[in-house]
Amino acid sequence: MELVAKRTLRLLSGRTHLPLAEEIAGCLDVELTDANLVDFADSEMRCRFGQSVRGADVFIVQTHAAGGGRSVNDSIMEQLIMIDAAKRASAKRITAVCPLFGYSRQDRKAEGREPITAKLVADMLRVAGAHRVLSVDLHSGQIQGFFDGPFDPLTAMPVLVDHLSANLPADMVIVAPDAGRVKVADRFAQHLHANLAIVHKRRPKGTVATVEASDVVGAEFVEGHSCVLVDDMIATGSTIMAAAEQLKDHGATDIWVVATHGIFSGPAIDRLQKSPIDRVIVTNTVPLPAEKAIDKIEVLSVAGVIAAAINAVFEDTSVSEIFGGENQT
Repeated sequence: MELVAKRTLRLLSGRTHLPLAEEIAGCLDVELTDANLVDFADSEMRCRFGQSVRGADVFIVQTHAAGGGRSVNDSIMEQLIMIDAAKRASAKRITAVCPLFGYSRQDRKAEGREPITAKLVADMLRVAGAHRVLSVDLHSGQIQGFFDGPFDPLTAMPVLVDHLSANLPADMVIVAPDAGRVKVADRFAQHLHANLAIVHKRRPKGTVATVEASDVVGAEFVEGHSCVLVDDMIATGSTIMAAAEQLKDHGATDIWVVATHGIFSGPAIDRLQKSPIDRVIVTNTVPLPAEKAIDKIEVLSVAGVIAAAINAVFEDTSVSEIFGGENQT
């Protein structure tokens, strides 16, 4: 007698960005399993899954961001607790779906006596019981190697490129806001058959949210053209604002910004309002509170991209083929 194993997909979500998880569930045509998350009076968290996950392929969605009255640290801890619960409930395989991977900017020691916190987050996910991690547009590719197991890097580039192609003139110029984003900006430029420019930026030693932009490489492409700054995230906005000022000084007609993760922390929204930037396009990897939803900001959905990756993992097919291999570059 030959036994055929029954395969079950369970999708669960933390509380940081429930609308994204619900949209992913809709794309997969599955129901979200109730995690029954509660906070005790001393702020400790507990979950108790509403359905059995024994032998199931469990995907736990939680973006590592602040939202719903919880901090980034709360979001990470909540996901770790849910992973531990799935492991102790005999899940067959557990995948941590982190649309935004926490502490990804702390991926190396920039100065002495600093932590590498991105590695710590990866270690915690593994120790909690995650077998695999999915994340969208990592701040740096080496973070994949911090996790001791399969790590599938996804990219929102197809969603952003399609939007730019449909809404901006063919002679747009793609701009990297600093040297670290040149590779990504070049991929956008190739897909859109656009010229590429680069803003030269420096961050004064010992500072955190201070950026100085001094010049534009490829300034001849900027004057009289629509420019699109490409970045992975907007936090305080210091990098983007400094780059936008340089583009304006070099004669750009319109300035758009596209970024995967719209964190908009601290003075970011006020800076955007006062900046020469005309439009900011981000995705819904991070929840956008109503008080930050200004007219300049437009949010696109990556639920379909994440759902396609979850389905590929569940079916044991290639995740890279979804993106034509470009998620690995």
